[in-house]
Amino acid sequence: MRTITLISKDDCSLCDTALETLERIRTEKPFRIDVKKIEPGMPEYEKYKEKIPVIIVDGKEMFYYRLAEHELRSLL
Repeated sequence: MRTITLISKDDCSLCDTALETLERIRTEKPFRIDVKKIEPGMPEYEKYKEKIPVIIVDGKEMFYYRLAEHELRSLL
């Protein structure tokens, strides 16, 4: 099964929207969602803090800031 990782942080409306979109797509095309919340002090924080949300599909960074639903559907 494919895995989509959502790199997120607290108080992020774009992250909430991305997760809602992933959940909606998952009802049609099954995949596993792994949500990773980052916060200051974590190694990933400096790398991703300005790109949130980050969507990683099977280990490959695919989307930053906003999830392009139609593009993700075509990848799956």
